[in-house]
Amino acid sequence: MSDYLVTLEAAKVVRDVETLDDAIGIAISEVGKALNPSAKFVEIEIGMIQCPFCEEELSNALVVANVGLVGLCLDMKVFKADSKEHASRIAKSVIGKALRDVPLKVVEVREI
Repeated sequence: MSDYLVTLEAAKVVRDVETLDDAIGIAISEVGKALNPSAKFVEIEIGMIQCPFCEEELSNALVVANVGLVGLCLDMKVFKADSKEHASRIAKSVIGKALRDVPLKVVEVREI
């Protein structure tokens, strides 16, 4: 049995925002509140994507018509898992229970 760091990507929709910074701040705050009682050990960061043309790092957020879509990276340490697949299932289960309507995708699983 090993310990793993599982990184999940989450998509959070935020309504009634004016700016990109507002959307990012509200998304991080809402996800943090949802994770606080049961999964407060999960680290939340803004997701980054790479521009296909210039290969520069860009924030993973968009605001259109006062509705924001923010991509977040959620890091969770999973202890004593049987395999990488087992660790990713545990992380998706724990985080998924707190964030019911937020789509999740496993990005990376590293042994620590």
